[in-house]
Amino acid sequence: MSGEGVDVAALDREWVMPTYKRAPVEFVRGEGARLWDSEGKEYLDFLAGVSTCSVGHCHPRVVEAVREQAGMLTHTSNLYLTRPGAELARRICESSIGGKAFLCNSGAEANECAIKLVRKHAHGRGVAEPEIVVLEGAFHGRTMGALSATPSMAANESFSPYLPGFIAVPRDDPDALRAAVG
Repeated sequence: MSGEGVDVAALDREWVMPTYKRAPVEFVRGEGARLWDSEGKEYLDFLAGVSTCSVGHCHPRVVEAVREQAGMLTHTSNLYLTRPGAELARRICESSIGGKAFLCNSGAEANECAIKLVRKHAHGRGVAEPEIVVLEGAFHGRTMGALSATPSMAANESFSPYLPGFIAVPRDDPDALRAAVG
């Protein structure tokens, strides 16, 4: 919806919830680690996907892979089998500690799954009220579980009450970590 005569900042103010204070710049193109705004000014992109993945902008192999996959199947539920999903899970597991992969859309969703898995495992071992150790200064996402695990956000009363069961310890303090995990 970008183009001549369109005030993107006004359009954004009118239709987008103000969850963040946006910088007054409209990016219209990217290549590698570079971005260009609507005035033609070039920037180095140090934020990339912010809380997701950083693959740069418009790498020819990524563009071709997206184009090829979108030409076959754009998205389907995880209730069904897809070869790319199964192959991705295999590659992830083979290049890490093994086990099984949980494929999801965001870090917040991954953290929600981790919270549920920890609690399920603890309940299976007879722990009625499990606690999860988190680091002060960390950010885990924008869902209620992820916010509850983010100490700086949990101090914000705007979203309370938060989920219980998190212990925050200072970063770079192994003694505090040892004490928390007992």
